Amino acid sequence: MSIASEFKEFAVKGNAMDLAVGVIIGAAFGKIVDSIVKDLIMPIIGAVFGGFDFSNLFIALGTVPAGVARTLDALKEANVPVLAYGNFLTILLNFIILAFIVFIIVRQLNRLKKEAPPAAPAATPEDVVLLREIRDSLKKQ
Repeated sequence: MSIASEFKEFAVKGNAMDLAVGVIIGAAFGKIVDSIVKDLIMPIIGAVFGGFDFSNLFIALGTVPAGVARTLDALKEANVPVLAYGNFLTILLNFIILAFIVFIIVRQLNRLKKEAPPAAPAATPEDVVLLREIRDSLKKQ
């Protein structure tokens, strides 16, 4: 079997196509969750804490040159090493929300799955049935 035909067989299988669709939908869904956190949740949290902006939570790890603003973007432009823990908190919140949504989806899918009915016992072959009848008749004698 040639490599091209093997690849075609692999790519056309249902599992590979399902995986491709899942990756594409997952990437789009990740952007939606990112927008929800960045554009909806973080501004509300910031308003509750008095205009607090999580994206500018950082610690400068090097010396800040004179004339450079003490904002995360300005320090990154000046190549000052920074510990941007505010950005980490935002990404962590993204992950928690996304993981919770995936958990809910998997939980619901598992509830919807019907358990396979128990398989009926296989029919006993005729020769075994005949041998059992012979054995039982011999025991009676």
